[in-house]
Formats: sequence, structure tokens, C-alpha cells
Amino acid sequence: MTSQPLVAAPGRAPATVASAAVGRAGHRFRRELRFAAPALLAYLGTRVVGVLILVAWGERHGVNALYRLSTLWDAGFYQRIAELGYGRVPLVPGPNGPYQSYAFFPMYPAAIRALAWATPLAYNVAALAIAWAASLVAAWGMFAVAARLYGRRMGVLTATLWGSVPVAVVESLAYSELLFTAFSVWAVHQAVARRWVSAGVLASLAGLTRPTGLAVAVAVVGAALPELVRGHRDGGPARWRPALAVLLAPVGFVGFIGWVGLVKGRWDAYFKVQEAWNSHFDFGRNTLHAIVELLSSAHPVWLTQAVVAAVLIASVVLMGVSVLQRQPAAVVLLSAATLVLALGDAAYFTSRARFLLGAFGLLLPVAAGLARTRNRATLALVLVAAALVSGLYGGFLVYVFPDAP
Repeated sequence: MTSQPLVAAPGRAPATVASAAVGRAGHRFRRELRFAAPALLAYLGTRVVGVLILVAWGERHGVNALYRLSTLWDAGFYQRIAELGYGRVPLVPGPNGPYQSYAFFPMYPAAIRALAWATPLAYNVAALAIAWAASLVAAWGMFAVAARLYGRRMGVLTATLWGSVPVAVVESLAYSELLFTAFSVWAVHQAVARRWVSAGVLASLAGLTRPTGLAVAVAVVGAALPELVRGHRDGGPARWRPALAVLLAPVGFVGFIGWVGLVKGRWDAYFKVQEAWNSHFDFGRNTLHAIVELLSSAHPVWLTQAVVAAVLIASVVLMGVSVLQRQPAAVVLLSAATLVLALGDAAYFTSRARFLLGAFGLLLPVAAGLARTRNRATLALVLVAAALVSGLYGGFLVYVFPDAP
């Protein structure tokens, strides 16, 4: 006789259901990866060109390029925070006061610490690995947004262009911009797709990664609010998902600022710490003064200053074109808020182009122009030339220019 179970479970067992869900998720991931593959390969190609130029440049001068990329400028601060924790990192003398670890947001150091703990990697290698992986995730997100809005060709071009912007060398550094951009781009993607809860969560994570997380919060909140307004106007119940996005989006940024205030004993402690870098919002006075002085100077100027000024002016023009292009609210708001923060900050002028790395919507008008090119050879030549010029300029920033980009 065959034994029968005492209780027959209705439907499939939980383990079977979970396995099926995992299988569907894996299938979807592979499908989307295949769809994004041309963009990721093109982006990776631009960065390989840039890194090879840096390696060759370093070899010529007896410098280990990869070690330099993993430890240069602010990279050391992130790694010391990961290793020692806030408050234990030694102060570094600066022209306006000591540089403190509390100026740096915690998500990137936390990721470095976790990877260094879980693997035999040194802190600088872990930092570089996270940054490079995050840059690919960010490029994938840019492709996903552009392809959703304008088609696959536009998505590929947008990701490729991001790998060839003037300061693309930062995409090869152990810097927090890459993790931040990955969070911010996918937050915008989720907002465009009206997946409000995940958009709010990703915006909050971006706010834990960099101070420009404020721009991501503005983008998600600005895109979610009309959903709430429409829901009330139509007489329907309040839509809890966009409402939750509005609440979640600024939590990371506000939470870290509040934590620094609690540790330091004053609400504006974070902003006081930033004064060592002369970082405060002056509504663009410093930026305007720097550009006017640059244009009117009779003395030689650094190439970096001229490039940053050109990037800022071009970004203002592209911002206007982006509005005319009728990009979705989340994309436009991210670009606009990031541009306002970059123009309005009084800190080092040469850092402004780096602040704009996350404003990928400014690349969409350029990608649209290139997408009209029918001759593939011409298009390939333009993209290769852009990657080479960006790579050479990156070498100049890493090996010649004395300050951080």
C-alpha cells in the first residue's frame, strides 16, 4: 500500500514557489543584460582606453597607475574612514582649517569596509573594485533610462558618451561619485517607471553617499508629488507609494547631516566642517567671478580651468535643450538640481565638472544629435576620438595638474 500524507498542501510548496520566483528573476536579469550588452561593452571600451593611457603614462614615469588611481586625492580619506571609522581619522591641515572625516558621506566607506572584511583585498583595492563595478551599474542605468524613453540606440550612445566626458577619468578613480551615480540614475529610472518605493529607497541611499544626494531627493520628490496631486484631484484615495517616496527620498541626506550635528553638538556642524574646503552655497557668485576672471585674464591659465568653464557653460545650454526635449520630470529635475549645486557652490572651481557626473540627462541632447548620424564609420570615428581625447585629458589631470579635479 502506498502511504498518503496526512495533510495535502494546497498548491505548490513554498520552496517551489520561491525557486520559481528566483528563476523568473534570473531569466529577466539575463534578458535585460543581453539588451544592455552593447551599451556596457561600449562604455567599458571607453574606460579601457582611458585606463590604458594612464598605465602607459605611468610606466613612462615609473608610477604604478592603478595604485595611484586607488589612492589619489580624496580616495585616501574614504579608505581611512573605512579602516578607522569617523572621528579616528587624523585631521589634515588645510588653508581654511583642518580637513575632517565628517565631510565625507558614509555609504562608500561602509562598502569598502564590508568588501575588505569579506575578502583578502586591501582597502585601496576594495575601493577601486567597488568604484569600477558601480560605474558599470551607473552606465547600465543611463542606458536603461535613455532606451526606455528614446530607444536602444540612444541608450547605447548615452552610456558611451558618459564614458568619454572630459572628467571621465574620475570614473576610474576610487571616488564616491561612481557609487552615487549608480544609486541616483537607478532612482530616476524607477521614478520614470513609476516604481515609487524603490525610487525613494535608492534616492535615500544616494543621499548617504554624497552631498549631491540632495539633487536626487529633489528629482524623486518633484516627480512623485504630481502623482499625489492627481490622486486627490480625481477624488481617489491618497496614493501611498508616491507618498512614501516623498518621505524616503531625503532621509539619507538629512540623516547624515543630523548625525554629524548630533556628534558635534550643533545642528550646522556638517556645514562648519565643509568650510575647511571653502564649500558653501553662494548662489554662483564665485563661479561667475572665476569664469569672468578666466575670460579676461592676460596671464596663462591651467587647461583644467578652461575645460571646467567650457563644461559649465555647455551644461547651462544643454539644460535648456533638455527642457525643450521634454525629458521626464525626474530626469530634468536631477540635471537642474545638480547644475544649481555645481554652479552655486563656492568650493574649488576645478571640481565643478566632477559634480556634474551624475547629471546624465544633459547628455541626452548630445546623444540625440549623434543618433541622427547615418554613417556608422563617422559615428564610430567621433566616439573613438572622444574616448582618446578624454583619456589624454585624464592623464593630464592625474599626472600633471597639481590639484584634485
